[in-house]
Amino acid sequence: MGPVTDSSTPAAAIGTGPKQARSRVTRRHLLEAAVSCLAEHGWAGSTVSAVAERAGVSRGAAQHHFPTREDLFTAAVEYVAEERSTALRDLFHAGPAARPAVVEALVDLYTGALFRAALQLWVAASNEEQLRPRVTELEARVGRETHRIAVELLGADESVPGVRETVQGLLDMARGLGLANVLTDDAARRARVVAQWSRILDATLS
Repeated sequence: MGPVTDSSTPAAAIGTGPKQARSRVTRRHLLEAAVSCLAEHGWAGSTVSAVAERAGVSRGAAQHHFPTREDLFTAAVEYVAEERSTALRDLFHAGPAARPAVVEALVDLYTGALFRAALQLWVAASNEEQLRPRVTELEARVGRETHRIAVELLGADESVPGVRETVQGLLDMARGLGLANVLTDDAARRARVVAQWSRILDATLS
């Protein structure tokens, strides 16, 4: 038997759940469209109108969720970064895994649309005063979270001298490979670098 509805309940309160669900779906579509737009067209070619059209919603609906362009694109990069972090944890839900697999998964974080979008946001922030502090704070937060995940998955003990720097070096290397991948896809070279870093980690972390 279903729940009893109180006839005194305001009509606006009924259906709040589905409305909120639709709002969450719209927001997610906007964020995903913003990342795709930024990765493909850069900051100059990415407008709220272009994102709204790609997401299949009105410009007004987009601005309801994200009042400014800066709100939209910083939220988009943060959203997808969180999604990728969750996916990375889910890949190795049992804890520390084989180091080559972890290194390869971390490198993959920097070779897709998310990294391309983030790169466009960094470039824009270098010239846009109103965007710079938001992107700087976002990058620091995402960087700290990625470092924590790397330490967890590698089973690294950062109390040992040199371990923290080695993990950070791995992430810096992965970012460098991501930059190289923007211009050309050199999967064979990337595989060799991943294998070498796995050996370095084995020597340092063991």
